[in-house]
Amino acid sequence: MRFLNDLSARLNRWMSGRNGTDQLGIFTLISGLILSMLGSILNLGIISFLGLVLYVITLFRMFSRNLQGRRKENDLYLKYTGNLTTKSRQFFRRMKNRKEYRYFRCPQCRQLIRMKRGTGEKQVTCAKCGHQFQQKA
Repeated sequence: MRFLNDLSARLNRWMSGRNGTDQLGIFTLISGLILSMLGSILNLGIISFLGLVLYVITLFRMFSRNLQGRRKENDLYLKYTGNLTTKSRQFFRRMKNRKEYRYFRCPQCRQLIRMKRGTGEKQVTCAKCGHQFQQKA
């Protein structure tokens, strides 16, 4: 047990000041794994090579001491994928609750609004822009 604790402490000391894992690193690792598996199944060397390149990029990013550069890369990745993640999460939540709620958009600002089903036609006020309109649930 002492050996594992010492090994863990050494690894922690060695990784201090390095980037470690982040969202972009996890994405490149999983993408590399998928490409490697596809390359092996389809017997295409170029796809397996691309998977290997993604592994190398992941290791480079994890062990890099240029924290500011890696943070900028991760922020750029999050900027482009964050909206996609939010949209997909909202879509699945709407699908899960579609029997209880009716979803619609404000005609003025396009804000997504939900209304309990079975309430009939009501006067709705948008929380974002304050626009009032009639909507049937």
